[in-house]
Formats: sequence, C-alpha cells, structure tokens
Amino acid sequence: MNALAPLQLRRHEDRRLRQGHAWVYSNEIDTDATPLKAFEPGDQALLLSASGRPMGVVLVNPHSLICARLIHRDGTEPVGAALIEERLAAALRLRERLFDRPYYRLVYGDSDGLPGLVVDRFGEHLVLQVGTAGIERLLPEVLAALTSLVKPAGILLRNDTAVRALEQLPVYTQVAQGEIPAFLCVEENGTRFEVSAQEGQKTGWFYDHRPGRARVASLAAGCRVLDVFSYVGAWGVQAAVAGATDVCCIDSSGPALALAARNAQLNGVEARMRFVEGQAVPEMQRLATVGERFDIVVLDPPAFIKRRKDQKTGEHAYQKLNREAMALLADEAILVSASCSMHLPEAGLLEIVQHAAAQAGRTLQVLEFLGQGPDHPVQAAIPETRYLKTIVARVMR
Repeated sequence: MNALAPLQLRRHEDRRLRQGHAWVYSNEIDTDATPLKAFEPGDQALLLSASGRPMGVVLVNPHSLICARLIHRDGTEPVGAALIEERLAAALRLRERLFDRPYYRLVYGDSDGLPGLVVDRFGEHLVLQVGTAGIERLLPEVLAALTSLVKPAGILLRNDTAVRALEQLPVYTQVAQGEIPAFLCVEENGTRFEVSAQEGQKTGWFYDHRPGRARVASLAAGCRVLDVFSYVGAWGVQAAVAGATDVCCIDSSGPALALAARNAQLNGVEARMRFVEGQAVPEMQRLATVGERFDIVVLDPPAFIKRRKDQKTGEHAYQKLNREAMALLADEAILVSASCSMHLPEAGLLEIVQHAAAQAGRTLQVLEFLGQGPDHPVQAAIPETRYLKTIVARVMR
C-alpha cells in the first residue's frame, strides 16, 4: 500500500484525541507543516502529534470545520475493505445480541468506529446515510461488506441530509442494490408499521426513541393520549395498541399523517385514533380552547437547536411548546418531553420543563430520564454521540 501523507497537530492539541475523541478541528492543525489545502475531500492521512508521533489514520476534508476524523488508531496504512468489514461485523454482532428481530440502527457513526455512516435495518432491507467525504470515498467497500454480512434484498442511499452540504458532498437518493419497495416494514415493541424510506424523514423511521415509546405504552391503558409531532404515528399507535382509549396525533405533514392512519389500521386501532394536520403550537392552543384534556402528552419535536447560534431561539421554542402542553394536561397527567438537539443538555431540558410547569402553576415529578436506545450506543469519549434526551414526568395541579 502507498504510504499516507502526514497531517500534523499543533502543540497541545492531542489531549482530547488521546482520551478517545475522534474529531480534529481545522484550527488544531499545524498548517505550516502540513497544509490542509494539500488534501482532497475524502483523502486519508496519518495523524501526527506536534512531536511527530503517529496517532492513527484519519479521514480528511479540508473544507469542513471538523477537518479530520480518526478511523483507525493502531494503523499507519490506508483503511480498506478489511477494516470496514471488521467494524460492520462488530456492529452487527451487537445488534443481534440486543434484538431478536432485524429492525434496528445497524451502524451509528463514530460509536461504531465508522464516522459519518448511518445504517438502518428494516428486515431484509437497508437504508444508508453517509455524512462524511471519507466514508463516501469508501462506499464501495461499505456496500460490499454489508452485502456479505447481511445479504439484503435491497440497499437505499438516502444521502440528502443537510450535513452533506457542510462536507461539500452532492445530495441524492439512490437505490444502490436490489429493490426497495414503496413501503418498508418495521416491528417495534410488538407493534407493526409501514414507512417510506424514499420519501419519509431521514431513513423513514426513528429507532432512537424505542425505549420512550415502550414506556408510554406501559402507561397508556385507559388513557387519552396526545402525540405532538407524530410523524407516522410511532408513539400514538403503540399507545393505542397498549390500550389507550383515545389518541390524537398532530403533525404538519399530510403524507406522514396518511401513513400514521395506515399504521393505525394495520394494527386494528383506527377507531381510537384521530389525526390533525397543522402546526404544533396553534393546534395545541385550539385543543386547549375547546376544553380538551389528556392523560399523556408526548412532545417529540425536531431539533430546535441545530447550531450553537440557535441556542437562545431554540430554547425559547422548547419553552413555548412545553408551556402549551401544560394547558392540555389533566391533573396527575404524564408529560413526555424530548429533545434531539445535541446542544441542549439534559439539565437544560429539565430546566425548561420545570419553568413551564411553574408558569402553569403545576408541580413536576420526574419519573424517568430516558435517552436513545442501545442501537445508538454512546461512545464514552465522544459526548456528541449522546444527543437524545427524554423526560417522563407526572404533572400535578
């Protein structure tokens, strides 16, 4: 193999990496010794400390703020098919140990040693998202390894995420192998769903909230449930299957609600479910005005804080959402409030929910703090891999 070009760190910039983090920022590079402009997006390089000590192989993108990502700490040669298959096999072993059915996130980026790669498994179909130039360059090896390990009937590339723009990668959706039907099947917590991998959000499904949806289902019997930002009905349908007497789903997407209704019918609970198309806050206000009250309210919004500069406006949006929810809660009702914003810590979300309760004259009892499911494992040295926070609380007058 060809020797890798060096990429050298500035002095005192190696500590975080030695402790296990995998991201290298452009201002940490000694650009006098190793100019970033000498690299093309997706190139591999040998990362060196300021003293010249090898630290591992990185995937480089000189156009990104995160200009390099460690993919192999023990090697000095280019990463190829063997390492890719090894990492994918390890990821598969973990999921097969965790789940008895093939419905899960098979690969979760840095946590599985494959920075920028997401693979969701829907039975015999796979949906991939690639968010880094380095993995895009290694995509043939990734597809070959997945084919060998999983033998899928079809692989879809949903490479249309905003993060690709930061990496200066093209946006596209493409069937890479086999066939992808219009609707893929999902089984979760004993409930069946159909999703659109080609037209839906992200890969078509959000496996990360599996534990939260199981908790809501365990509390739902005999309850009236409001599912806000319901998408295809993951929370609401599971609550109805578990015995909720009335479930209202709110979402701004008509096609998503049509799929939610389809999923309600698939599980035989359509008579106990209703679907409201509209913006979350105005619809919640309308429900409050007509006197609607619920025993469980689920708030599962999109990320309101996508960048640091969005912090203040994002926190305000979370605050408003939770405040409106308080007006819809019956006494001793359950509020499930989630945030997938990496920049909002769990303590910050709790402060927002508590402030909303105080404004409504309510007392908050936190029953549980939940996070992403085990198919989204947290890499202990990379706090950014823990993004999902969910508070389950009883709210009393």
